[in-house]
Amino acid sequence: MKRKFIALLVAIATVSFLPSGADACTGISLTAKDGSHIVARTIEWGGSFLNSQYVVVPRGYVQQSLIPGHKTGMTFTSRYGYVGFAVEQAEFVAEGLNEEGLAAGLFYFPGYGKYKEFDEAHPDRNIADLQVVPWILGSCKNVEEVKEAFRHVRVVSLVPEASTVHWRFTDATGHQIVLEIIDGKCVFYENPLGVLTNSPDFNWQLTNLNNYVNLHPGNVAPQQLDSLTLRPFGAGSGLFGIPGDVTPPSRFVRAAFYQATAPQQATGLLSVLQSFQILNNFDIPIGIEFGADETPTDIPSATQWTASSDVTNRIIYFRTMYNSTIRSFDLKEIDFAKVKYQAKVLDEVRQQPVVPMRVA
Repeated sequence: MKRKFIALLVAIATVSFLPSGADACTGISLTAKDGSHIVARTIEWGGSFLNSQYVVVPRGYVQQSLIPGHKTGMTFTSRYGYVGFAVEQAEFVAEGLNEEGLAAGLFYFPGYGKYKEFDEAHPDRNIADLQVVPWILGSCKNVEEVKEAFRHVRVVSLVPEASTVHWRFTDATGHQIVLEIIDGKCVFYENPLGVLTNSPDFNWQLTNLNNYVNLHPGNVAPQQLDSLTLRPFGAGSGLFGIPGDVTPPSRFVRAAFYQATAPQQATGLLSVLQSFQILNNFDIPIGIEFGADETPTDIPSATQWTASSDVTNRIIYFRTMYNSTIRSFDLKEIDFAKVKYQAKVLDEVRQQPVVPMRVA
């Protein structure tokens, strides 16, 4: 285990210096007419295969925070059971949903934010940034409890050379907050928009939306230029000028407008399916992150998986770069008092299934 952990730290530190597009994530939120609240996101990593796994964690499961330098961090026990999706190894849950309807996810935040240093006097109050999601999913049932929980711990960097992260938390009522740790202090933002990407900070992203005040759904009306009539070339001209690159600010703008203009669906399931359709627009082709003198990673997409949680009905859905079939876990059907802890790879076969059609 020790050798594996040290190797992992080296890998994460190395990956953190890849081009910025390698650590892209895009999150959106939807509400159905029946009141179901949906939070969905992509996770991108263009530098390597993330060895992603799903984890099922029962009530009473005990975990130890991993801290570099042979230090011991806090031990935490799950009060609530949850299902999550982990990267690199099972301890590092990046997105998940617990049985109370609380969803939590980390989003990389390179170049911004700063954690506190490890507290030598109180080692049992230190938790690694990459283990915040499993700690919160196992400990809290709503956003207010999340805020209270951070008053009693110190979030520290698992790998000092790697990027910082920020987090999104949404409870069963649809209440959503963003947490960024700035100069060692936890800063919580209300997120009624429900969109999140990466850097810069959340407030900057909201302010930047004002640069696109001219955008609107539908078409632009014809304009007269002296004797010449100017007409749009096709549908959707009201969004002409929306940024199309994959940088976090551009993805934030696109996500905000695509989400806001999406027709409201009748049910949670229809909204989940809609969230996957919207997030199709944020799949990042692997080749665009590498220069002409670089060799692209041998994976099908920088968008390695997409997840969508119905926090109202306690169902978490996912699909991957190897299998676009949507799969799900209904947490209401899991007895978290009896289920055993399990961690399994998302794709046992790394190949998109192709179903031949037969003609009689």
